[in-house]
Amino acid sequence: MNNTFQEEVFSKGVNIDLWKKLLRYAKPYTRELVLLSIFMAMLAGFDAVIPLMQRYAIDNFIVARSTSGTWMFFAVYVLVVVLQSIIVKVMISYAGYVETGICYDIRKDGFEHLQELSLSYYDTTPVGWMMSRLTSDVWRIGGTLSWGLVDFAWGSCMMIITSIVMLVLEWKLALLSFTVIPILFAVSMFFQKKILLNHRDIRKTNSLITAAFNEGIQGVKTTKTLVREEGNLKDFMELTGEMNRKSVNAAVFAAIYMPIVSLLGSTAASIVLWKGGDRLMVGTLSYGTLAAFINYAIQFFYPIRDMARIFTDLQSAQASAERIMSLLDTKPDIVDDAEEIAKNGLDNPENWPEIKGNIVFDNVSFAYKTGEKVLENFNLNVRAGEKIALVGDTGAGKSTIVNLACRFYEPTGGRILIDGYDYTKMPMKWLHSNLGYVLQTPHLFSGTIKENILYGKPDATDEEIIRASKLVNLHDIVMKMEKGYDTPVGEGGSLLSTGEKQLVSFARAIIADPAIFVLDEATSSVDTETEHLIQGAIANILKNRTSFIIAHRLSTIRSCDRILVIRDGKIIEEGTHKELLALKGHYAKLYTSQYAMQLEREDR
Repeated sequence: MNNTFQEEVFSKGVNIDLWKKLLRYAKPYTRELVLLSIFMAMLAGFDAVIPLMQRYAIDNFIVARSTSGTWMFFAVYVLVVVLQSIIVKVMISYAGYVETGICYDIRKDGFEHLQELSLSYYDTTPVGWMMSRLTSDVWRIGGTLSWGLVDFAWGSCMMIITSIVMLVLEWKLALLSFTVIPILFAVSMFFQKKILLNHRDIRKTNSLITAAFNEGIQGVKTTKTLVREEGNLKDFMELTGEMNRKSVNAAVFAAIYMPIVSLLGSTAASIVLWKGGDRLMVGTLSYGTLAAFINYAIQFFYPIRDMARIFTDLQSAQASAERIMSLLDTKPDIVDDAEEIAKNGLDNPENWPEIKGNIVFDNVSFAYKTGEKVLENFNLNVRAGEKIALVGDTGAGKSTIVNLACRFYEPTGGRILIDGYDYTKMPMKWLHSNLGYVLQTPHLFSGTIKENILYGKPDATDEEIIRASKLVNLHDIVMKMEKGYDTPVGEGGSLLSTGEKQLVSFARAIIADPAIFVLDEATSSVDTETEHLIQGAIANILKNRTSFIIAHRLSTIRSCDRILVIRDGKIIEEGTHKELLALKGHYAKLYTSQYAMQLEREDR
């Protein structure tokens, strides 16, 4: 299946502003990064000292044919190597700490931000894309901001120190070896564009693969029942094949780039050997100095080669950084008016008015971001404690009306009043903390039955858990289980039956004693016996609460105070069950049809 989600198109070059934003994640680790930089500068200094020591050894021991002072020289050389080893060990520890810390902070912010985003974001963004951003993309960024900065610090110090030493030793030879740098710069600019574009493609394809994994795992039952294993494998192989091709392209460019850098370094060393050899022959340059200079000429390009690698990694990391920041920079469609709320003293929950449950839709219009218009000048007045049923064909606008009432979406025109308050002027938590919502397919979190019920009210006591469970006819079922309320539910509630999961979700929703309750097809996927249990639970929990019930099974809504028949975002019929049957309109036809089908099933 083709994924229709289109990712953002980013700038073609290195985005400095983007990296400035990401560097804020390195700020808490400033101390570690400063120490790392100091250690790397010390390491670069020791690396630069070794050719000088070799120069001393050649001129004073080999050329002079003398062993005087060799033990002292050996001791100093060992000391330098030991200090280098200690610095490398400390560097690895600090860099690892910074890497894991940065990854943790970005993932924490990303997860927190996902909780704040509006439902519209999840309507259009596949789960696999979000997972990819907060896993592999974050890992890539963490490595770049830690090890990349470490290697960059070492490379910069190494190049500066080496340049200074070379200029001091023989400035003419130094300038000759530097002549290849402009060529290196031009080559780097060319490969930068190629590598960046390839890595962007890789990250996009990686997201598609993650999404395919996610869908394949979640839809495994459907796959098996429709015998789609081979078809799914073929689709997946096409994705992984594309990933392979793009990865090979990126690897080819990187593989060409690195040898070119090495070749330029060898070219610089050859120039030094050529000109330095002439100087050696006429006696104006010592053997030790020439050997040291060749080492420096090669050594000067080691950090350039490493920085070229860092540069290559940076291209890959920018593709990840762009995707992460696009997630973190996404603004929720629905936000509180902090200034208005603070002005009215509503930033303190103690000042929130108690919700009774009067809800008014005042000339409400609504259209999704895709442009699909659902409601236009919609009006509805719901009294506190009233049970409202919404009936209609799929796509009629039932769920949209309920989601607007819950402020999961906001009207694009008109307004919605809760107890006379325009809810856009109130804190979202004021409404959401008084809201109970039970879905057609309930989602349970990994853990126990007790933990899932507590999700609705984390500070609830055992007595409150039992009271909520009894209210929804769950308690007796739980007590028959070996571990009672400590029974694991499995991932997504897989260890419980559909009916048991639904009753747990009822208990979770009711434990916080919400003023407004929503049932979205809550009985459509359970058996008749469980439906009776749920119907009894519904009768208990909806007393004195404003409630919306979306149902296809019309037998479940006969006791509602008002039934609204919705078509194309408009109320075409309204009344009680008896009134609508007497009207002999759309509702009566639906009910009669369902009743006849039920009798037919019972006869079988």
